[in-house]
Amino acid sequence: MNDTEREIITLKTAWEMIDDMVNWAMFVKTDKAELSNLIFVTSHSARLFAILLGDFLSEIRSYKGALPPLGFKPVPSGVRPSDLTMLYHLRQVCSNPMLGGDPVPLSAATEAFADWLEGEFIAEGVNLGEIDVVADITVSRLRYLKMCGDIAKHNIARLSTNVGHLRALLEKAGHPVSEQEAYLAVDDFGKWFLNGIFSYHSSQICEYLNNIRWTIYDYLQPEFRRSWHLTEHATKDFRHYAYRVPAAIREPVAVAMYWDAMNRSRRCPYVQRFTIPGIYKKRY
Repeated sequence: MNDTEREIITLKTAWEMIDDMVNWAMFVKTDKAELSNLIFVTSHSARLFAILLGDFLSEIRSYKGALPPLGFKPVPSGVRPSDLTMLYHLRQVCSNPMLGGDPVPLSAATEAFADWLEGEFIAEGVNLGEIDVVADITVSRLRYLKMCGDIAKHNIARLSTNVGHLRALLEKAGHPVSEQEAYLAVDDFGKWFLNGIFSYHSSQICEYLNNIRWTIYDYLQPEFRRSWHLTEHATKDFRHYAYRVPAAIREPVAVAMYWDAMNRSRRCPYVQRFTIPGIYKKRY
């Protein structure tokens, strides 16, 4: 993949992932022009959101020495934690824009979410009743969100990495535990963070994701206006349209994703721009 193909694949993928998370099937629909807080429709919606967010916050990579799929660039070593997420690839778009207009708003939205994710907080009195431990756990938002996504997604046999993270967090909090004890505590950890702290953070997370989605939309508008056109088959009742695909986009998957991104660009994102009031951002 060349840089132009890689860019459209990145933008379409990020936009689609955010659409799957921030939508009115996941949250209670409101008629208010200004959103103050978002409430999950059901506990299953919250669980699904945590899983999808975990995917967004995971590194795109292949295994056994192969390159990442779809032309995504491998993430170099020694990077900041947020580079091991989809945000790394959005940063690549912003540093070398090929298709869109001004990348500065997209970069600002990406960095705002990254800075928030990398921040730490103290969760006081975390009750891990299964192992009779109550701890004040210091953890980054990125780490606990990825752990919650994995716990919501996998059974206990596939949580060895998160067991290691939990042991490290508890040791830092002055409560060293064995591997077996950590396995027993995983469920309590997931319930405490997923049902409490994650629910509190979810509206703010949606604000960050929605800002990224809207800035992708804004970024692609000049390309959409250049590309969209009616074809010779168009009539008054049937507006048959097509896109002028840039010459640099040749690979079939990139062409298909270009069409998808342009079709998404035909209308504004379904969830309006919003800012969650500061009262819902003070804790954690």
